[in-house]
Amino acid sequence: MKLPIIKHLQKNNSAEKLQHTMDVLESFSEHRSVKEDEMDVVGELITNIAGAIEMDKLVQSGLSEKDAANTFSKRVLGSIDQ
Repeated sequence: MKLPIIKHLQKNNSAEKLQHTMDVLESFSEHRSVKEDEMDVVGELITNIAGAIEMDKLVQSGLSEKDAANTFSKRVLGSIDQ
């Protein structure tokens, strides 16, 4: 997960577009010929896209981009610490 990438994706793409992209990547990852190193890359992409979708929800609820990024980061770090 890379916050600068998540912020970039959220700012430059609609949530619908991000969701469609994530759906395609998930479908790709389910194919039996996908190699482990490819899965690592796809997993990182899916994580960043999912983060951008979550951050977009926070922005749509009224938070500034900066506050949405901070809230999202705290939520992720909080879940890691548990």
